[in-house]
Amino acid sequence: MDFLNAIVLLTNYIIVPALTYGSQLALGAIGVTIIYGVLRFANFAYGDLMAFATMVVILTTWYLQSLGITLGFLPTALLALPIGIIATIILSLFFDKTVFKYYRDKKSEPVILIVVSIGVMFILNAIVRIIIGPGDVIFMDGARFIMKAGEFKKMTGLNEGIALKSTQVITFITTIITCAILFYFLNKTKTGKSMRAYSNNEDLALLSGIDPTKIIIYTWVIVSILATIAGSLYGLDKSFKPLSYWNNLLPIFAATIVGGIGNPLGAFYGGFVIAFTEIGLTYAYKKFLVYLLPEQLEPSSLVQYISTDYKFAISFAILVVVLIYRPNGIFKGKVI
Repeated sequence: MDFLNAIVLLTNYIIVPALTYGSQLALGAIGVTIIYGVLRFANFAYGDLMAFATMVVILTTWYLQSLGITLGFLPTALLALPIGIIATIILSLFFDKTVFKYYRDKKSEPVILIVVSIGVMFILNAIVRIIIGPGDVIFMDGARFIMKAGEFKKMTGLNEGIALKSTQVITFITTIITCAILFYFLNKTKTGKSMRAYSNNEDLALLSGIDPTKIIIYTWVIVSILATIAGSLYGLDKSFKPLSYWNNLLPIFAATIVGGIGNPLGAFYGGFVIAFTEIGLTYAYKKFLVYLLPEQLEPSSLVQYISTDYKFAISFAILVVVLIYRPNGIFKGKVI
């Protein structure tokens, strides 16, 4: 019985949260890695692009709710996603045409584009803060829990319970479906194969008749869809705050590099690696060990490797270690 309690405890406080957080990081990391693979620069504005997309979803959600339109059990934000995606695509193409295209035509070094993306990041951050404000916004409606801890305890007779939020299930299922569609598109469709060819060898792709303008448009469309879904899922699960999306840029980049920058499948796995590592190292294992160890060996301290205050330091440490010892990541990078 104690062993089962220990497993349920880990499931509730590590496995379920890490699967949810990892799904959000995976979508963000895939967006970053596609930009790097096709456009060949690290887009530091991606976190704030997610924030902008989520803001549009929130505003649309409020409008739908004012009309009495909801999804009942499901969050109304799911109805607002298409509007957020369209707005984010328009914004991304606008910045590409007015900012990034100029430096791309000049064949600027990647570091120049990185600096430019930082400028775009500040612009987007300011726009979001001005429109919706810098504070927390909770826009989740519908059912909060699919299963509560008390219900699980009553059903199983265990001391520990599992609380399963509807947003956690929606996040995981949406991520799997989105990634499955994306990987099918990249590997099986003509357009997806053209993007991969352009990413692997730009000159050879151009000689083969691939239109770079279309490839760039497709790239921003895909990236905008991923940013909207990832940002909205994160906001539904936690809450919306512009600064939190900027903070998530570090773990997203860490997931990208761990998985092999330029490799969408690697970015997908990298998101879960970062999530499980962050949550696993900041969790206090005292209660877990109390269930498993004899009374005389029970720990007196929290048995917490790192304080939650240093959560993002874990991502940074992983990033540094991977860059030093395996710069190509878990998977070989640059293989869209």
